[in-house]
Amino acid sequence: MEEIVVAHQLTFHREIDNLKKKFMVLGSLVEDRLQKSCLAMQTRDSECLDEIISSDWEIDDMEIEVEEECLKILALHQPVAGDLRLLIAIIKINNELERIADIAVNIAKRVQTISKDSSLTFSINYQPMAGKVQHMFKLGLDALVTENADLARAIFLEDEEVNRLRNKAYHDVTRELNREPGHAKCLVNLYLLARHLERIGDRIKNIAEEVIYLVEGKIVRGEAD
Repeated sequence: MEEIVVAHQLTFHREIDNLKKKFMVLGSLVEDRLQKSCLAMQTRDSECLDEIISSDWEIDDMEIEVEEECLKILALHQPVAGDLRLLIAIIKINNELERIADIAVNIAKRVQTISKDSSLTFSINYQPMAGKVQHMFKLGLDALVTENADLARAIFLEDEEVNRLRNKAYHDVTRELNREPGHAKCLVNLYLLARHLERIGDRIKNIAEEVIYLVEGKIVRGEAD
């Protein structure tokens, strides 16, 4: 009987390790899409934009695989305490990663639309905001891998700066709309880049909240607002 229990535990931990590896591959793929979409905002490289949009299925498929693996482990092993929190956190963060990838695709589509209006001279330097969001994402993954709640909480402060930059973009675009109403479509899409980056920041903040729950068993949703 004891041997059966030991074998069961070994199988469980092996499946958890495999799940973690697959999950981190997903995280790396999403980080790559995010980096490329942020770079494309600056370069407007058509090949890069097409690649971001056409490869979206890859992340969608892996997100489903990770969720199915979590559900299988839950059903077969019925974990408790820290192991249960880990699986719950992975399921929720898995969904956040897929949504971040979707937003990266939306950014690419907005940049394609903006690029069609070659006569618009107004622009916004989104690199500071994009850099902040990419740093937040890295913090989120690092916090998860190391199970570091302090790293996760640092994301909340970063998110406040992203929101400030979003507000600045809004004021800059609305001012330009009054001057150049003929470029309204392009300017609206230009502002929506800021909204997309802000939404990615919000998703990363959700990841941080799940890491804190994983580490401390404490639900902090809304605490950082």
